[in-house]
Amino acid sequence: MSFELEWTDEAKATYARLRSDASQTKRYNAVKKTIRLLAENSRHDSLQTHVFLSLKGPNGEKVFEAYAEQKTPAAYRVFWYYGPSRGTITILAITPRP
Repeated sequence: MSFELEWTDEAKATYARLRSDASQTKRYNAVKKTIRLLAENSRHDSLQTHVFLSLKGPNGEKVFEAYAEQKTPAAYRVFWYYGPSRGTITILAITPRP
């Protein structure tokens, strides 16, 4: 199932910062691929998606973590949840591994 994407302001800002920083090209491409895969199939094996228990969505939704990078110092993760409507994923944050 494919999903429409919504973004928090924080996630949009991080994505734009990665895109505009030439030194972050590799990281930006990894995050861009992760987001594309999330939109196509949120359970794609390479995402290693799992529930992130330390966060909840704004209405108590389960928050998931998807890997954008692995075996990299401060590897980036994409945090997201299903909603606010059916067929939608909201990108909550794009951040180095907590």
